[in-house]
This record gives sequence, structure tokens and C-alpha cells, in this order.
Amino acid sequence: MKNSQSLLKLVVLSMLVALGVVISPLLRVEGMCPMAHFINIVCSVLLGPWYSLLCAAVIGILRMTLMGIPPLALTGAVFGAFLSGVLYRLSKGKLVCAVLGEVIGTGVIGAIASYPVMTYLMGREGLSWLFYVPSFTCGTLIGGSIAFFFLRKLIDNGMLAKMQQMLASPVYADKGTVFSNALTIAAFGPILFVILHIVPGVFGMEGQIWSKLGYGALVVFVIAAVVYLIAKSGRSKACDQKTA
Repeated sequence: MKNSQSLLKLVVLSMLVALGVVISPLLRVEGMCPMAHFINIVCSVLLGPWYSLLCAAVIGILRMTLMGIPPLALTGAVFGAFLSGVLYRLSKGKLVCAVLGEVIGTGVIGAIASYPVMTYLMGREGLSWLFYVPSFTCGTLIGGSIAFFFLRKLIDNGMLAKMQQMLASPVYADKGTVFSNALTIAAFGPILFVILHIVPGVFGMEGQIWSKLGYGALVVFVIAAVVYLIAKSGRSKACDQKTA
């Protein structure tokens, strides 16, 4: 039984590595690779911190050797992957903690660690200790939000618990509520706000329109969350009255 579970873990790990290499070019610019963070969080939740660390390291090495990506492929992945798995386990299965671990591990720790690597090993000039923090943080917010909604859906339909049981990973009860779902919808506002303030600068697209779109996204998603909360709460009360 243990041998079959170990083999299944290696199969899933291999699939995540292959998927990570294939989808990593999506939305990628130097210093920002959102889909790598998506894979990190999914692997952390399914397999744990050590497997996630191994997955991130293997993907980073393959991207460096096959795609010519600089060492940012490693420094921008391994810290967040491990911390995501650690915080997920310590929080007893809170997805938001898995995402937070990726944001802190990559957006702060990985970004700062990238400075000496890129400066002294790669000879890049004009960098500072916080140079990669904005782009790394932006990438983790994009990939983390995708991973959160993907895993949230797996939780709601019961698939995540089944997958964790098959992989002999800890299974946690993290059922979504109307309030938590409303907070998740509202969270998209700040995420898009950050994206629309950082990404245009990365691509050299300047203009006040991006700032206005950022504030607009913030307002729209907050309103959507309030509408969702009121509508779902009213529907739940109506169902309770019919049951009574």
C-alpha cells in the first residue's frame, strides 16, 4: 500500500513538473511567471512542502536549461513553494495561507534573494535589493488567485479531499461559506488593482487610463461581493423558512 502511494506521488509530481514547464511561458515576462506560482500552490496542497520544493526546483532547472531562463527561475519559485506548503499545513488546510506563503516566499524572500544572484553571478547592473519585489509580487498574486479558485472548486465538489486521501496527504475540512466566497470575490479587486498598476510599467505602457482601470476594478469587485453576499444570504433565509 505504501509503495503504491509513493509511486502515485511520484507520478503526480512528474505530471505537475511537466505541466509547469509547458504552461510557464503563459503571461511571462522576466521577473514574473504567474503559472509557476499556480503549480507551486497546487503541489503544496496536494503533496506538501517538500514535494512542492522539489517540484519548483526541477521545473526551474528545466526552464533554465531548455528555455534559457536566468536563475530567477529558481530564486523566484523555491522559497514560495516551500513556504506555501508549510503555511498550508500549519493553518490546518486554509487555502488563503497557502497563497500567502507563496506571496511572502516569492514576492519578498525570493525577490530579495534574486538581487545577489543576478548582480554577482549574472553581472546585471543597476539593480537594488527590492528591484524584483513588485514584479514577483504581481506574479504571485495572479498565479495565487488562479490557484485559489481552482482549489476552492475542488474543495466544494469534494475532489480535493479524495485526491489528498489517495496521495496519503493530510485532509482538512475547509468548506466555503457565503461570507468567505464574498471575501474571495472582493479580493479580486485589490489583485487587479495591483496588476493594473504594475504590469503596464513592465511592458512600457504608460498612461492614466491604467490607474483609472485599477480603481474601477477595485470598486466593481467590492460591489459584486456585496451583491453576492446579499443575494445568497436572502436565498439561504428563504430556504430555512421553507424547511421550518
